[in-house]
Amino acid sequence: MTMQGAPDPESEQGRVGAEPGRTHVSAAGLRARGWTDGIVRRLLGEPDRLSAHPRFRSAPWTRMYRVERVEAAEQSAAFRSGAAFRSGVAFAARRSGAVCKAAGRRGREAVARRRREVLARILAEPIDVPRMDAGELARRAVEHRARREREATAGTASTANALDAPNTLSPPRSPNPPHTDPASLDRWKVDYLRHRLSPYDELLEGLSSREGRGRAAALLRQRILAAIAEAYPELVEECERQVRDQQLGPPAGEISAHSD
Repeated sequence: MTMQGAPDPESEQGRVGAEPGRTHVSAAGLRARGWTDGIVRRLLGEPDRLSAHPRFRSAPWTRMYRVERVEAAEQSAAFRSGAAFRSGVAFAARRSGAVCKAAGRRGREAVARRRREVLARILAEPIDVPRMDAGELARRAVEHRARREREATAGTASTANALDAPNTLSPPRSPNPPHTDPASLDRWKVDYLRHRLSPYDELLEGLSSREGRGRAAALLRQRILAAIAEAYPELVEECERQVRDQQLGPPAGEISAHSD
């Protein structure tokens, strides 16, 4: 092996690989031919010569390998098996990327299909609103409201206070319809009817937030409110108000069915 301090006229030629009339191949030329640093070390070992960069004297020396040694090594089983391995790895990487993309596409298509199916079911499902006279609906709505208030306040009562004065806590009284303003009573009626229609939430079963559960729940609530307004024309204004509140409230993905 020789080291030359002066520029090697063959060094630049060797950089792009061995061609007719060229005696040496540079490390860069080997890489262009499919060699890796590991295979170079294993099959060729030390370079046959080191050449200085023709323009930049401070640049690292260029490793040069005789064309005869390179070509002989490329005919060996060790080099061919390594090339096949590298080709297989590259193919596997490309195939893995293609498989991942295809799986992602199939996943997105399945999500979209599931969302369309649920929305179509919600649109097609007949909503059967329970019918009752105005007095009975008002009574049940008031009782439902009182029950919800009791449930909301039950957890706030102190257990210690309840034990100290067990007879001083009287059960909350139900609001009296005649003394309730009409707007509140209409709201309670709609809330009660929506509660009675809560089994329709089963239409959302299995639909995740990623698949558009919020949008589907909002659609279901709108359909239920429309059915209530059709069954009870006197509640049309309240149903329309609740639809407006839903549309101006949280984003569709955060709206849950039957949120009051």
